[in-house]
Order: sequence, then C-alpha cells, then structure tokens
Amino acid sequence: MASTKSTPNGSGSPSQQGEGISPYQPVEGEEYMCKPQKDHFRTLLLAWKQDLMEEVDRTVGHMKEDAANFADPADRATQEEEFSLELRTRDRERKLIRKIDEALKDIETGDYGYCEACGVEIGIRRLEARPTATLCIDCKTLQEIKEKQMA
Repeated sequence: MASTKSTPNGSGSPSQQGEGISPYQPVEGEEYMCKPQKDHFRTLLLAWKQDLMEEVDRTVGHMKEDAANFADPADRATQEEEFSLELRTRDRERKLIRKIDEALKDIETGDYGYCEACGVEIGIRRLEARPTATLCIDCKTLQEIKEKQMA
C-alpha cells in the first residue's frame, strides 16, 4: 500500500505537508494579517493543497496498478479493505482541499485570520497549527462543549 504523510485522522498536518516552509516569525510592531503574513499563509496553503493533490494522483495510480483479481477470497477481501481505507482517506482530504480553497479565498477578501463567530484575531500560532481554522480558540472551545452536550 502507498505510504501517506497523513495524520491519524487522514487530513495531513501543515507542518508535514508544507515541509520546507518555516513558521512565520512576526516582526515587532507588525500589523496582524499584513501582506507578508498573508503571503506566508497563501504559500503554506498552496503547498499543502499541492501535496494533497499529489497524494490523490498516487492513490489512483496505486489502485490501477495493484488491482488484481485474487482467487483467494481472503486476499481479495484484504485488498478491498485497503482500497476502502484509502478512498475514505482521500474523501477526507477532498473535504480538506475545499477548506483550503475557502481559506485562500478568505486571504483574497481580507477575512483570513479572523474568527467567523466573534471577529477577533485567530492568531498566528493557531493558524500555523491549523491554517484552515475559522474560529478563535475560545469560540472553538465553546463549539466543542456544545457538541459534547448535544451528543
């Protein structure tokens, strides 16, 4: 099976996917989401998206090359399970690509880096950890608490 650079949830992490891109180092007195910051996150998001797209291509190639009609039902079942896991991972990554595209659009519109719920700055460090974040840590925490209560 092809190796992936994904996290346990299959979404990949920007630090793994954007290898070679150093974390942004803010300059003292620099305005939040100034051009250098936007450029950094655009580069990070585009590199992450490119890595995900390449992984999709590898999966398609792998499934075409390795598809075999095994005589043994156990071998056939194993292969089908591997393919199923790969396809579920690619589906999660497809959804992540959509989020990356939304984040790139937000950079262009000037909305990137600000909480969708309360409008405060999400913060450079949080965006480094999750460049597709749309909520500040406080709003995200509240959202998670509400989700737990509803479960």
